[in-house]
Amino acid sequence: MHAKTEKAQIRHTRVSSAYWRVTFDNPPLNVMGPQFVREMREIIKAVEADEEVKVLVFESAVEGFFLNHSDFNADMKDLTSMPQGPTGLEAWPDILVRITRMPVVSIALIRGRATGNGSEIALACDMSFASREKAVLSQWEVGVGLVAGGGPMARLPRQMGRQRALEVLLSSNDIGGDLAEAYGYVNRSLPDGELDGFVDALAKRIASFDKWAIANTKRLVNTSLPPDVEIAEGWDTCIKSIARPAAQRNFKTLFEEGFHKLGDVEDRLGYYLGRLGR
Repeated sequence: MHAKTEKAQIRHTRVSSAYWRVTFDNPPLNVMGPQFVREMREIIKAVEADEEVKVLVFESAVEGFFLNHSDFNADMKDLTSMPQGPTGLEAWPDILVRITRMPVVSIALIRGRATGNGSEIALACDMSFASREKAVLSQWEVGVGLVAGGGPMARLPRQMGRQRALEVLLSSNDIGGDLAEAYGYVNRSLPDGELDGFVDALAKRIASFDKWAIANTKRLVNTSLPPDVEIAEGWDTCIKSIARPAAQRNFKTLFEEGFHKLGDVEDRLGYYLGRLGR
């Protein structure tokens, strides 16, 4: 009953029958909790069932945040108790794998912070484009004593090479748009004023093409994807890592400094992670 009164955290708009936009809207920080995962699952199901949609663009309505880390004020059991998805994976990795495999082109338009889950969405998409001035990408988990759960250990080495992947994962540092482009973390970094127009034009161009050709080209490129077992192992290790004493100590420190609230810790998370072990 309570769920019916909750404000939706995601909305999707049909620009045309072939081109949909999915907007993350969970202010003030765009964190990802169980409600967000449930809503994402319904949207992905709708995309998979629609024969006309060809392009899906993910974006944010929350200033400063594309999609952030998990909601650590939520009950983690609400997430871990969700039934497995059609891939056989747990709820969040199931969504990510389905985005990568569905016969629809997925594009991440990254403005603001894409930390943890936001980075994992970008990596699951077929393409990602970042604001040069406003995008910040990171896999923050190692810095707080966790292992990431949405597959970046499986995806990043194939995308940017092993050494750069390890730098991103093990430094847990914030990466701006231009460095993200140089490393192959995103397709391109564009001036913020040009980002929306570029992504919209690209989405409309691809949406004008034949869906069979799009779907089969993507299917053949997808032979380079990591096997699901790598994604599953990452999720299992992530869930185990949350309860570790080292992680719990680090979380306590971050929360005392202002984590999970608007302010400097969320804005400069990489900096604060670097201070934890000192």
